[in-house]
Amino acid sequence: MSVISAKPALVTGATGFVGAAVVRALLAAGRVVRVLVRAQSDRRNIRGLDVEVATGSLDDPESLDAAVAGMGTLFHVAADYRLWVRDPAAMFRVNVEGTRALMERAMTAGVERVVYTSSVATIGLLANGDPADETTPTTFADMVGPYKQSKFLAEAEVRHLVETRQLPAVIVNPSTPIGPGDVRPTPTGRMIRDAAAGRMPAFVDTGLNLVHVDDVAAGHLLAEAKGRIGQRYILGGENLSLAEIFRRIAVLTLRRPPTIRLPLAAVWPAAAVAEALARVTGKEPMVTFDSLRMARKVMFFSSAKAERELGYRARPVDVALRDAIDWFRAEGALR
Repeated sequence: MSVISAKPALVTGATGFVGAAVVRALLAAGRVVRVLVRAQSDRRNIRGLDVEVATGSLDDPESLDAAVAGMGTLFHVAADYRLWVRDPAAMFRVNVEGTRALMERAMTAGVERVVYTSSVATIGLLANGDPADETTPTTFADMVGPYKQSKFLAEAEVRHLVETRQLPAVIVNPSTPIGPGDVRPTPTGRMIRDAAAGRMPAFVDTGLNLVHVDDVAAGHLLAEAKGRIGQRYILGGENLSLAEIFRRIAVLTLRRPPTIRLPLAAVWPAAAVAEALARVTGKEPMVTFDSLRMARKVMFFSSAKAERELGYRARPVDVALRDAIDWFRAEGALR
């Protein structure tokens, strides 16, 4: 049965890649939308959109009260998503403590529905490379790096509140979104941008599940309407090796794909240098130890549960790649 509040919806992380796509999907559905935005955020992704802006931050719990007041649905998309941070504690404050504070205030304000954006990072992987699903087991010890660790703990907080305080939350676990609006860009967006620009002569092969960011956004609305409280739903697309992803990008850009496959061991020294420089400059390194550790396993996932229970569908990955490349080209990032 459809569960959609007649009240406005609050979206956190609305200036980010996935959050902005959720906002666009809500507006296209005729919904009234409020967005929680940090004072210093880059607002390009919501420029010109008919939204109410509430200024606040997950690491400022007092600012969340006004944001949730009067809301029917909360789409909690915001997260500190970086594969390297100088201060991991700051990431845990936002992703874990901030999530807990927001959920508690949502309950106090009488929010009727919560869609919490987790990640496939919290889901286990199968050693044989088969697609994992929502039941694939994993533990905190399996989480590589502060981002995955913090998302694992944040999802656990949401589940705990569902079980102990009847938080009306549905959990969605996007795989690797790509497409328009990746202003930062994400690590995967950087990879697509550089490959499309011919700036990637070599690579470490692994496997990813790619999905159009607008399909992920549509999945959020489906989770709101049809998701079961306390359940998690993978929102993914196609499982592809990195070599195949680069081949498809090459076809779309009329370039030659990179052909040099590097063993992980060959890239460890580069990661050491990149992270050392990052500790001095504060800028995120292009390659990190954690990214190499993640590349050891293919990250393939199944969206069968979301397809079956929510009616979720993802478009072909070539469409997502083309939209991402076209957007980067329009932004002047492929020069």
